[in-house]
Amino acid sequence: MAVGAAQQNWAHVDLATVPSIVVPPPGPRSRELHARCTKYFKGLSGQVKLFPVAFESGHGCVLTDVDGNRYIDFSSGIYVTTLGHCHPKIVEAVQKAAARLMNCHDFTTGIKTRLMEKLAEVLPGDLNGFQLYDSGTTAVEAGMRVCRAATGRHELVSCYYDFHGKTYGAVSLAEIRSIAYGAVRAPGMHMVPRPNTYRPHWTKPDGTIDTDAYIRFYEEYLERATVNQVAAFVLEPIQGWGGSIMPPDDFFPKLRALCDRRGILLMADEVLTSMGRTGRFLCMEHWNTLPDVVSIGKGFGNGFPVTAVAVREPYKESFEAISASSSYGGNPMACAAALASIEVIQEENLLERAVHLEEVAMRRMRRMKDEHPIIGDVRGKGCLFGIELVKDRATKEPFDKAGAMVYQKAFARGLAWIPAGHILRMSPPIVMEDEVLLRGLDIIDEAVGETERELGYAR
Repeated sequence: MAVGAAQQNWAHVDLATVPSIVVPPPGPRSRELHARCTKYFKGLSGQVKLFPVAFESGHGCVLTDVDGNRYIDFSSGIYVTTLGHCHPKIVEAVQKAAARLMNCHDFTTGIKTRLMEKLAEVLPGDLNGFQLYDSGTTAVEAGMRVCRAATGRHELVSCYYDFHGKTYGAVSLAEIRSIAYGAVRAPGMHMVPRPNTYRPHWTKPDGTIDTDAYIRFYEEYLERATVNQVAAFVLEPIQGWGGSIMPPDDFFPKLRALCDRRGILLMADEVLTSMGRTGRFLCMEHWNTLPDVVSIGKGFGNGFPVTAVAVREPYKESFEAISASSSYGGNPMACAAALASIEVIQEENLLERAVHLEEVAMRRMRRMKDEHPIIGDVRGKGCLFGIELVKDRATKEPFDKAGAMVYQKAFARGLAWIPAGHILRMSPPIVMEDEVLLRGLDIIDEAVGETERELGYAR
């Protein structure tokens, strides 16, 4: 079936009935349920605080709230349900596993063995050593320990605006903004700027981003700011929390070469970007760059909590040195969900589908940028997109107020999606039909236009 066609009848959306707003959201049942729940449940995400709707069910690319409103899903449960909600093959696989065996710690099972073989088949190069976990943060922490065990060094270098999780080690790879994490970064953690094509630190005389300047800075930083005990660079291929920040195409090959020159490992945190989200099993494949260690998650089990660390052949025995096993990692239900998810991607040609949807979306978003003065930049890779809102295109001053308004207005029109301050993030399921994707972008277009009129930016 051509990539431009609907891939699966099970995920078909009738645009005559979706989106459907029967009660202005958040509706009365949502508000009542949310009030009851949050009497006890605390620490909500920004997107829930901005739009506290209560969901009841999901099917394919559609979410339904408790008031009967139906939304096009542009979030995938924050990059998780890459293959749509309740994919029948994955549902069946988890049900069968749950009825047979739920947990046996890290003993071998048939389903785990098949998953290991499948991972070795689909991942690039010699990434053939694995361990399984139940959260992205746990996988990142394990990956950090592998890097240290493999090199005998303890320092790690990450980048501004990266996000790697919420435990102390993972948080220390990112920006610490709360005294709850200790107010200081863990020892041996370093942060450097990374290339952002829209907001570069260094440019060439022609105004384009100067990737070589970043690499030169890294060389100097390693010499002057570390104690020469750097185990690895740890980076997101595309920054998610930072706002769908795409690197220039020459960055990761040059960083790989730097790491090789200095005997430093390259760890890719692909919790967000792996398993088809960007049109490859690993996002790093877009730049023909093989990392030494990879954390995999979110879409790996299409909603079931399963993550992994993958390492290259020379380093896989390092798992033995880090007490790698976990209570829930690799349980039969998790393995069944992950294996079924990979098989769905292969059987339904969904890597190609994600690339096709990128082309469809980027054409539409570029037109939106041309038509709206507060849109400073649009970007995407596979089904991972970002729209950056600015007060002025010349100064590129972030427009957080507009970001919140556009998010709420689009949600009220029937689009469930992700805010990030002045950057609007989108991660629709890669099974989405073209027409549904375009309808979601139309809703954003309408919300941006209304926001501009209210804030005095309309042309």
